Amino acid sequence: MATPNYSYEKRQRELAKKRKAEEKKQRKLSGKPDDGTNPDEPQAESDAAAAPAAPADPQT
Repeated sequence: MATPNYSYEKRQRELAKKRKAEEKKQRKLSGKPDDGTNPDEPQAESDAAAAPAAPADPQT
């Protein structure tokens, strides 16, 4: 059985942390607030909560 390469795993974790820190730095520099949502996804849920829908008129 092969032995685990712990140094490789550690390096991958370090690179992931570095990448995440760089992305955070870029977000701060761009002036966009970090609200924890993905900017690629539509924000239908928050839009629906902010503006209440008008009651539906019954069809006759």
